[in-house]
Amino acid sequence: MSEPTSALGGSSAEGFARVTEAGLHGMITLRGDLAAPAMARALKAATGCALPGQRAISAHGANLAAWMAPDELLLLLPYPEAAAICAKLETALAGEHALVANVSDARALFRITGAKADQVLAKLCPVDFAALPAAEIRRTRAAQVAAALWRSAPDEISLICFRSVARYMFDLLATSARPGSELAPA
Repeated sequence: MSEPTSALGGSSAEGFARVTEAGLHGMITLRGDLAAPAMARALKAATGCALPGQRAISAHGANLAAWMAPDELLLLLPYPEAAAICAKLETALAGEHALVANVSDARALFRITGAKADQVLAKLCPVDFAALPAAEIRRTRAAQVAAALWRSAPDEISLICFRSVARYMFDLLATSARPGSELAPA
């Protein structure tokens, strides 16, 4: 059996901001009635995370729970824990109208870091990065690619897309971060 590998093996590019494919991360799509008490209990028991509000992210240690839609969360956690956490959620939500899917190998995670990280994405996404608070996730497009992004640190933005377009996304981000292509101050 082959060993799991990330989409681009941790590729990185340096420019006025650094673009890095963040390697293997566990990712679980959790769908169901987010208002159901069973959902909040199952999430807390499996990950330690509280149920996030609309467009919000809650965290517990290395685990994140991100609101993706009125009936959908994306859980981010250490890759080796994804299968066990899926099993815990499936057991806790047995009998509930819910879906638990391990999408770890179907997604790619990028980190854009540096004081001008937002400028890399401002050229690609219809998002007002000056108004994007910490711990808020946005579903959007980067060029023509479906993506979700959030401020993961003061000078860092994390972006998730489908693994099938990871090389294209990396190339978009790296091109957007080329030195000399910074946005002029307003």
